[in-house]
Amino acid sequence: MTHEAEDRRSIPAELRTYLAELVRRTRSVCGPHLVSVLAVGSVALGDYRHGRSDVDVVVVVKPDPPAPNLRELAGELAHPRLPCPAAGLELVVYGADFAARPSGTPGYLLNLNTGPLLPDRADHDTSGTPAFWFVIDRSIAHRAGITLWGEAACQVIAEPDPADVSAALRACVREHADGEGHLADNRVLNGCRALVYRRTGRWKAKREAARTTAAAEPGFRPLIESALRSFEQPRPATATLPAADVRAFLSWVRERLEATATPAPTPVIAPTGDSP
Repeated sequence: MTHEAEDRRSIPAELRTYLAELVRRTRSVCGPHLVSVLAVGSVALGDYRHGRSDVDVVVVVKPDPPAPNLRELAGELAHPRLPCPAAGLELVVYGADFAARPSGTPGYLLNLNTGPLLPDRADHDTSGTPAFWFVIDRSIAHRAGITLWGEAACQVIAEPDPADVSAALRACVREHADGEGHLADNRVLNGCRALVYRRTGRWKAKREAARTTAAAEPGFRPLIESALRSFEQPRPATATLPAADVRAFLSWVRERLEATATPAPTPVIAPTGDSP
């Protein structure tokens, strides 16, 4: 059973034609291998900002297609061959057997980044790739993914184990706190989203999570409000936030996440004697 007619109403108008063509090309390349095409990320959480946000897509296939098919798919979807109206496309292809089981690993068959404001990447090798983005995205996909074609997200993407989500959040905040590889406002908003998830167990849109955190933490309110104002601007016009303040906020978030970290599941020891 497919659910795309029901879910497509949630797609921002600026993306509908683009995503319809993305689905058409994906179906053409993957053929009978294709199980689902899902919108995740900001689109799924109702927080897509045109001119600022990426569009995040998950493709599920079964059985795993041969490498030439994956390379063909990457070529067909690459910008500007398929012009991306968003800041960029971040598309991940998973095998259905992998996607159906909880995992704390990247596990992708293809990790494609392309678009007017993204460096091009078409990666098939998960070795050395940080897992946390993929774990977070699969958790969001399971709970909120929008079906563009095929089976519903909750039927094909397993919810990662709580310990793996907890570890992914900590790794995400560590990267944002320790490096300058992301826009400052997005680092702050991702920190807010991680904090709200740890407090509530629910994924919130970045702006909603930021407003919640600003209301609860007046000491960080000026920084968070500056990040929100910056996030409303197109990506090339984002504000420069005080680096020391950003690091201090993310270090504080990191401490909160580590203090409430979900412990790893206790191994089950098989009994050595006869069962009663």
